[in-house]
Amino acid sequence: MPVPPGSATPSVRVRLDKWLWAARFYKTRALSADEIDKGRVHVNGQAAKPSREVRTGDTIELRSSDGTRTIVVRGISGVRGPAPVAAMLFEETEASIALRVEAAERRRLAPEPAHSQPIGRPTKRDRRDIDQLRGRPGAAPWNDRWSASVDD
Repeated sequence: MPVPPGSATPSVRVRLDKWLWAARFYKTRALSADEIDKGRVHVNGQAAKPSREVRTGDTIELRSSDGTRTIVVRGISGVRGPAPVAAMLFEETEASIALRVEAAERRRLAPEPAHSQPIGRPTKRDRRDIDQLRGRPGAAPWNDRWSASVDD
């Protein structure tokens, strides 16, 4: 429907879950609605519903396992397009970028989780040493039990 000259352009109305999907924060619209229902998405400091309309200038906070991202809506679209186009729909705040960079650096410098366990299952040699320390019968040192010598 054409817009008459001199009149205001009609505002585009897009649901929050659809906008988050179009801006490529979530892979499917159902995932975005689930995250909103779980209370992990706030718009302008308030908990939101999936049906909430997104407006230019809204501040959206997205919580995830990686941390909290704070973004400002710069464009409205209900259609999922290429990533470069989706990136133009929002702008991340400087504080949010700094927190994400700091968290990435902490993860990079964190010790390897596998190294936090000093030992795993005992090897055969470890088991022999344990048996010897506990003084179990028949737990003679390896060389005493088996010998390649012919001396009897």
